[in-house]
Amino acid sequence: MAKYLFILVFLVFMSKTAHAVDAIVSQLTIPQIHEKMRAGELTSEQLTRFYLHRIDVLNPKVNAVITLNPKALNDAIQADKTLAANKENLGLLHGIPILLKDNIDTNDGMPNTAGSELLKYNIPKHNAFIVDQLKKAGAIILGKTNLSEWANFRSTRSISGWSSHGGQTRNPYDLSRSPCGSSSGSGAAIAAELAQVAVGTETDGSITCPSAMMSVVGFKPSVGSVSRSGIIPISSQFDTAGPMARSVTDAVYLLQAMLGKDDKDAASYEHSGFSNQLIQHLKAEGLKGKRIGIVSNYMHSHPQVNALFNRAVNVMREAGAEIITEAPITTKNQWRVDQYNILLWDFKDEVADYLKHSGIKAKTLNDLILRNKEFSASTMPLFSQDIFEQANSSQGKQEKEYQNTLTRLLSMVREQGIDATLKAHNLDILIAPSTGPAWKLDIINGDHFNGSSSSPAAIAGYPHITVPMGYVSHMPAGISFFASKDQEADIIEAAYHFEQLTQFRIAPNIPKR
Repeated sequence: MAKYLFILVFLVFMSKTAHAVDAIVSQLTIPQIHEKMRAGELTSEQLTRFYLHRIDVLNPKVNAVITLNPKALNDAIQADKTLAANKENLGLLHGIPILLKDNIDTNDGMPNTAGSELLKYNIPKHNAFIVDQLKKAGAIILGKTNLSEWANFRSTRSISGWSSHGGQTRNPYDLSRSPCGSSSGSGAAIAAELAQVAVGTETDGSITCPSAMMSVVGFKPSVGSVSRSGIIPISSQFDTAGPMARSVTDAVYLLQAMLGKDDKDAASYEHSGFSNQLIQHLKAEGLKGKRIGIVSNYMHSHPQVNALFNRAVNVMREAGAEIITEAPITTKNQWRVDQYNILLWDFKDEVADYLKHSGIKAKTLNDLILRNKEFSASTMPLFSQDIFEQANSSQGKQEKEYQNTLTRLLSMVREQGIDATLKAHNLDILIAPSTGPAWKLDIINGDHFNGSSSSPAAIAGYPHITVPMGYVSHMPAGISFFASKDQEADIIEAAYHFEQLTQFRIAPNIPKR
């Protein structure tokens, strides 16, 4: 009898503990979690076990996490020992479970696949620079998330969230709808509360689109402020890693920890927000006094998205922002061909640069094409590799028009685009709807992309944050804040204040069976 009574008491205790951790996951930010840890009310081990349990229960529905780190729980236990020895000098992410997009190298035995079955035995020997940065900050690497195969750069008929290695990631707000963008697994995991924060990567829209469509905060920083070494590339001109989180606070803490100059990345530099400067811009009245321009030619075609956006603008105006209603980027749509060509040319050379240091047999884009054909039943059951073939038929960065095309492209988007618009209206920030509601998954036709405001900041290499702004029926929509290079501080202040005033995010109701 005593034995059964002990079991009952234990189960009641575990149930209460689970409820306490659940409340923390759904309501608290990273600094608030750290307060709980210092007070002895929560441990990293408890938090890590909680997320592992959620992954076990919910991931079969969402399919966001495709690899778990076998060392995660031991790392969490060690983090608790470190906390017990010294409660003051903790890293920004001490004991916080994090997921990484599966195109980021780790040295813990997890493969780095870019979603391709061809790379399932690519076991890196070294961490990507940002992984070392995260570990220095005390993060617990929980596992890897699915992505659109090759970051949506294999075929013009690709399906967001599908990969031959990981299958189809689904939108937690409606499992029949797209999670959008190549960082779909990272976004879906955070929306479904399978980790505290996640790292995504973006070339154009791959952080911001899934974030907007799944009601999380996505932060694409200035290109070069976060290292790209050890990340499977598309283009070093535009690629960057960035945070995906359920709050602006958590996104900023994660970005702060990732910043750092990396000598292996030619574009890397020490951002002005280094040494915890970005965190200081989580200000209660960040909108007050800011001149904010609506990029009027990036309004969405969906009337309900625009209605949500207009409501958001009114919130900002009432909070003390000065709103300029007509601030179009006049060079819109003039850069598409140039952008696509640079992506093709960069990808051919840069994927080979990555592969030559990998442990797999394929060392060039041509090798990948041949092996995809050889194993087409498993690697190409739904769509082909026409983008691969286009890139491979080029001369890569040796194309004679490469430099002229790049110079023209950057000028159109930077000097003649974002910077010209900011200057013409004396603005601090630009805003627009991030994108429309998620479309139904379609394995026959591929994505039904309905437009977004990601391209200007993506091509320019400038910072961009998307924040939840409400729902069209049951599907999320986001609002974008972007500005010029290194203006992370301005958009953090505006996005944080907007979020605090609105608190639009509602957790999805995911069926457990």
